Amino acid sequence: MKKKKIITIAIIITILSICTITAKTQITNNETIETSNSGLSNKKIGWGIKRNENHEQPDLGIENKKILEENNGIAMGNSEKKYIYLTFDEGYEAGYTKQILETLKENNVKATFFITAHYLNTQPELVKQMIDEGHIVGNHTVNHKSMPDLTDEKIESEIMDLHKALYSKFGYEMKYIRPPMGEFSQRTLAIINNLGYKTVMWSFAYEDWNEDKQPDKEKAKNKIIGNVHPGEIMLLHGNSKTNTEILGEIIKEIKNMGYEFKSLDEFEQ
Repeated sequence: MKKKKIITIAIIITILSICTITAKTQITNNETIETSNSGLSNKKIGWGIKRNENHEQPDLGIENKKILEENNGIAMGNSEKKYIYLTFDEGYEAGYTKQILETLKENNVKATFFITAHYLNTQPELVKQMIDEGHIVGNHTVNHKSMPDLTDEKIESEIMDLHKALYSKFGYEMKYIRPPMGEFSQRTLAIINNLGYKTVMWSFAYEDWNEDKQPDKEKAKNKIIGNVHPGEIMLLHGNSKTNTEILGEIIKEIKNMGYEFKSLDEFEQ
């Protein structure tokens, strides 16, 4: 009887030990599902939009928008106000940012530049110019990796190592982040939010990032202007020759349509 009691106790202890361990299951497609105490899903979400005509706000997807907003993220502003929030993703410098900054200055427009650690390390002068001229510098992580593929600890280091590096150089504290490749999950959004960051997605983007396949200037201009809508968070890539060449024209035309360019610090939901 005593022996059976000892065996039963041993089994109970083993079960309790197993229950305290966080379960991590590797699956195909390089995706890691992590079940933590919070029970948040790590299903990878790739941000996408369905454009509308007549300058109406696009469809961001009800569920994806809900998950984003539950974690203090934003993708589009007030539908009643003709505000545009201009943002650039900067993974590396292709030689165009100085001209982009000059165009923004000439047109009195403030933008947000989401940078990587590589950009900060190789272009500190341009980053300083962004800050000095009143633009926002946002976090695009150290290595530009898809966040749902990373552990909680790695996500934190990808964000905070860049945060600390920029603060160390210029005393500037970042507060906005754009997830690399526009990929996130409930888990990653929660981690970002707990770090005090606001996730910024977008309500307009187009294929402007490929330097070897730059869009035609007139077509690009028509696409950008044709999809302008109230509360738009516009995503452009700073390595685009086309964007650089048409930026001034775009800004002037959008202003002529009665829109105002606003900083993310002035964002209105």
